[in-house]
Amino acid sequence: MKDSVHQQNIRDAILDATDKLLSRYGYRKMTIDDLALEVGIGKGTVYLHFPSKEEIALSHIDRIIDRLKARLWAIANDDGSAEEKIRQMLVERVLYRFDSVQHYTQSISELLAQLRPSLLERRKRYFDEEARIFSGVVQEGVDKGVFKAADSLETACTLLYATNSLLPYSLSTQELGERREIESKVRMIAEICLNGLISRNEKSK
Repeated sequence: MKDSVHQQNIRDAILDATDKLLSRYGYRKMTIDDLALEVGIGKGTVYLHFPSKEEIALSHIDRIIDRLKARLWAIANDDGSAEEKIRQMLVERVLYRFDSVQHYTQSISELLAQLRPSLLERRKRYFDEEARIFSGVVQEGVDKGVFKAADSLETACTLLYATNSLLPYSLSTQELGERREIESKVRMIAEICLNGLISRNEKSK
């Protein structure tokens, strides 16, 4: 057990170093030697955990999304109303990404341009995984008569598409604007989306 915990700590340390070096040098100039030096381990130890620099960078993004999904699940499983959960989840999916890469001067797409095919494949997976989390809350709202939606998964996808423009993929956090501006925009989008989701019976109450 201790050995597995130690291995996980090394893996996390490598990904922490990746975050720092991507911000400092960018992907192209970052090397395995840089990572090993930053963590204080041998180059061979890095390769024990990751087969390539590409996989390290992509695993760094994976970790951000894994942590985001955990936060989304926590909101989805909370005791609040379906409406409030959707509102919080939309804000969280945007601001958590923003906060995670706010120290980068480039967008994720620019930063990892060399990895575009692999990154796009992963982005599709991220989207699908997030959509499934959202669809559960949408269906909860439908079951309680609060939301009107023919297809909960399709509705969830629409909610995500509505806020995708605020994610730091094609634009850097600097280009997207101040955090408070991003939060204001995503809350406005959330209200517009929820207004279309809430059933007429609920609106008339």
